[in-house]
Amino acid sequence: MIQYTLRRLLVMAPLVLLVSLGTFALVLLIPGDPAITISGENATEQQIRNTRERLGLDDPVVVQYGRWAGNALQGDLGTSLFSSEKVTSSIVDRFPVTLSLTLASMVVGLLIAVPAGIISATHRGRWQDRVATLGSSAGIAIPNFWLGIMLLLVFSLDLGWLPAIGYIPFFTDPIGWLRHMVLPAITLGTAAAAETTRQLRSSLSETLEQDFVRTARATGLPSWVVIGKHALKNAAVPTVTVLGFQLAFLLGGSVIVEQVFGIPGLGDLAIRAVLERDIPMIQGIVVATAIVVMLVNLLVDLCYAWLNPKVRMA
Repeated sequence: MIQYTLRRLLVMAPLVLLVSLGTFALVLLIPGDPAITISGENATEQQIRNTRERLGLDDPVVVQYGRWAGNALQGDLGTSLFSSEKVTSSIVDRFPVTLSLTLASMVVGLLIAVPAGIISATHRGRWQDRVATLGSSAGIAIPNFWLGIMLLLVFSLDLGWLPAIGYIPFFTDPIGWLRHMVLPAITLGTAAAAETTRQLRSSLSETLEQDFVRTARATGLPSWVVIGKHALKNAAVPTVTVLGFQLAFLLGGSVIVEQVFGIPGLGDLAIRAVLERDIPMIQGIVVATAIVVMLVNLLVDLCYAWLNPKVRMA
């Protein structure tokens, strides 16, 4: 298992290099002179020269990339052009908020998807299966921003059960954190639950037709033991892939949800950086998000190896 993990880490190295190259190219892809774009239309020549010197745009591209990548390896992703804050510090402050929203959404998705997928797979063709299929289709089709607004209008403004906007850190007030996370987590976790339900239903339905499941049932084991101990573990292999994709989707989808519910997370920081054309901040957020997604993919591969020993042997 250790050798398998080391191999996967070595495979990630070229991906990190490609991500860094693509991120650094954001400056080069700005139409016209990046110094003029960043300084603003009404900037003077002196201000433009100062911006160019501050960003090192007078140096060759290779030198610029080497300097930026070297600083990034040391944890220095630059300084914001507008707030003068360290990009790394801003990301570290905001990332726990987005991470808590993502994990809460994943928990909501699993709480919905696992029972729905099992019920749908064990009642194929019946009304339970049709209800689960209809629900998963609706979860995929409904935009998360619309669902968030509807939940906000009903449970916050009309009924007053839950707060409409804001965020409270978990360690400051766990109950307050939970109250603020319920609606955003449901909004973001619904689509993840829909996709996971469909995949779990499909894989579990195929697994229940295997010979080892028939043998387990023939020995007189209860249905919940056959499904939970034998069938579900084998059916989880393709479902893990979907969960990995859903984690990446939740990180990206949090941008809109954070705006709807006024959550000061990484998505809110990214939108503000784009509007202000804060290139160092955008670069830092892209790099940090890409690394997190790669780590999630690594976790998925490790789960593969744990669920299927043939993967480790291969």
